[in-house]
Amino acid sequence: MKVAIVGAGAIGGFIGTRLALAGQCQLSAYARGTTLAALQQHGWRLQMGEQALQAPARASDQASELGVQDVLIIAVKGQSLASVAAQITPMIGPQTVILPAMNGVPWWFGQGVATLGAAPLDSVDPGGAIAAALPAPQVLGCVVHASTSTPEAGLVSHKMGNGLIIGEPCGGDSERAQALGALLRAAGFDVQVSANIRQDIWYKLWGNMTLNPVSALTGATADRILDDQLVAEFCRAAMREAAQIGALIGCPIAETPEQRHLVTRKLGAFRSSMLQDADAGRTLELDALVAAVRELGQRVGVATPFIDAVLGLTRLFGRVHGLYPEAPLASGN
Repeated sequence: MKVAIVGAGAIGGFIGTRLALAGQCQLSAYARGTTLAALQQHGWRLQMGEQALQAPARASDQASELGVQDVLIIAVKGQSLASVAAQITPMIGPQTVILPAMNGVPWWFGQGVATLGAAPLDSVDPGGAIAAALPAPQVLGCVVHASTSTPEAGLVSHKMGNGLIIGEPCGGDSERAQALGALLRAAGFDVQVSANIRQDIWYKLWGNMTLNPVSALTGATADRILDDQLVAEFCRAAMREAAQIGALIGCPIAETPEQRHLVTRKLGAFRSSMLQDADAGRTLELDALVAAVRELGQRVGVATPFIDAVLGLTRLFGRVHGLYPEAPLASGN
């Protein structure tokens, strides 16, 4: 089986190193810049506790050189996907399975949901460019439950978590999902093949759509955010709005925000991915995590004043610090 990792950063490098060491597939990486140079010089590298893992890597920034793949695991930030999707089309054949291992609401999330209409989600796929490049019937959904970072290009540091949930966007089971699940299990991941991957995506998003931007805004770890009762209640109010949206799009949330925050507390002084990006001067993955939730709320008629507030504040923070694209004031964005 030919498998390619697109974006060998914190998550892509984590998955790629484990797959390379397992040796159950013909693995390659589509990467650019310093990450490409590091892969070509050092191979795959992963630090797990005291254990330093390393494996040879085949890597290129030319999709045509890597060729058509059986599986594409896409692990780039949401704001980079449109440009990357247009570049990797030579790697996609009619049978290629596309697995986006990414945060937030994916571009395909509204497909087949009558209450959301047929139009692409403008917040994550303006103009439908991603959907045009990545054929919907070839996509499997994915949720990653792991905390990783990149101390330097091409080197991944693993902190916690080893879970991957994959599944058919339309629900149910399939041979391709089971086959990919088996490959990932052979690489040491705790894999669940879900019959309702949209629900799994929404549940993870429900927990991190507030902590991520609030941590980037304040510089605070998760424990400090939850210790501040005013801030914690602000987050819970936004989560209640998202739960209302979920109930109308087939993704009901059974927990209360208070119950979810008890789970979050177990992570301790956790540094969210958006806080890590802000500290490193990288662009913020705000659209897939927050703007998309606001857009979904607008489509189903749920008012989202608290989600609007966290989006507006974090977006302005990002623009002031060069971490989020500017937009004309007259557009309302």
